[in-house]
Amino acid sequence: MRSLKALASALTVALLVSSCSGGASDDETTDAAPDETMGVTDDTVVIGTHQPLTGSAAPGFRHVSTGARAVFDYINDNGGVHGRRIDYQVQDDGFDPARTAEATRVLMEDHEIFAMLGGLGTPTHEAVIADLNEAGVPDLFVSSGALAWDQPEEYPYSYGFQVDYTTEAKIQGQFLAENFSGEDVALLYQNDDVGPSSHAGIEQYLTEEIVAWESYDPGVPELGGQISAMKASGADVAVCYCIPAFLAQAVMEAAAVGYEPQWVAPSFGGDVQIATGLIEQFSEGTPAEDIPSEAFLDGLIITTFLPPVAQPDDPWTAFFREIHEEYNEGTPFTDTTVYGMAQAVLFAQVLMETGPDLTRSSLIDTLHSREWTGPGLVPFQATESDHSGYSGVQVMQHHAGEELEILQEPMATDSGGGEIVPFELDRPAPDEIPLFDGAGDE
Repeated sequence: MRSLKALASALTVALLVSSCSGGASDDETTDAAPDETMGVTDDTVVIGTHQPLTGSAAPGFRHVSTGARAVFDYINDNGGVHGRRIDYQVQDDGFDPARTAEATRVLMEDHEIFAMLGGLGTPTHEAVIADLNEAGVPDLFVSSGALAWDQPEEYPYSYGFQVDYTTEAKIQGQFLAENFSGEDVALLYQNDDVGPSSHAGIEQYLTEEIVAWESYDPGVPELGGQISAMKASGADVAVCYCIPAFLAQAVMEAAAVGYEPQWVAPSFGGDVQIATGLIEQFSEGTPAEDIPSEAFLDGLIITTFLPPVAQPDDPWTAFFREIHEEYNEGTPFTDTTVYGMAQAVLFAQVLMETGPDLTRSSLIDTLHSREWTGPGLVPFQATESDHSGYSGVQVMQHHAGEELEILQEPMATDSGGGEIVPFELDRPAPDEIPLFDGAGDE
């Protein structure tokens, strides 16, 4: 693969055409209201995000913002977007909605952000979505699979990113119905929008097969009762709609009581590297510390809409790894890191296409103006009437010490009763997408 500096030179040439085709006219920029250009100067655009850098969700998700920042640092070192550096402001909310409200206030009032990017969490972002929309702040690529972000009539400035919980669970349900026919299924799920949304998907294909429904509170690190109930149900398959910390705890609790189902995890919880590290941490001082941590997740079935780090030959994985090694030294390169990197790439693409005359309206108009392709494995939806984000997943299986095995190629569908269909996406290579317009440091 070419070095980052060589790639920078290639992209500088590629953007000369793109930079002349922005989404806003000179008249629109001249007449823009002050809040339309809030956070934008001649040499900077300020964006913000709320992330769980501490708290129950931090072990799984704190690398989202480190991934995004690495991409923005890479872009800034190569001249920025239309001469503007991206000033990425990250506020820790501890995965606590009350703290999210304060973090968002700081971002909007103190930092005067132009846009919110990738605010993380269902209960947390639900606490601020109305405020962001009331203020006209572009609320892009929310880091949650809730359907709330796809309500353009109520929240015209909010847009999803990851595949929604219902769509993902629907594809999982069909896969399990076809490949584990006749086997009983137990569900373990987070007790917020994750639960009912996931049920609405998987229950389109599995009904009598589901014999246990167990929920957990992300603020209460205890799963003993839930795992005992799942074992008692006799379920052969355990689907864990869980964040990584609770997936790690679930498989450990199951092993401790001799429960050995086929575990299935969604994209938002199935970061194997993160979960393995947590298992190693949780097992210290227990009988489980003598068991290799990789063994607990061997055979795990996961779904994904982005290229996983366990597929090093994917051109986007290789591109992201090279950026990570230059800008994120000392931190792990995980699927969660790639998640943040993919968000940053998509945001930079939209900025580039919008052009130098940047306003909030021109950014939104540009977002609606075309189909966006890049790192994702499935189509991305962002139009006036559809704010859903990625619209499908592929099914893979983790084998300890090996590359992921593809069990089912990418499939696309909706959150309703639409058909699940194969979808082969024509993904551009990293050097085919301009992300900046300066030569940067040579």
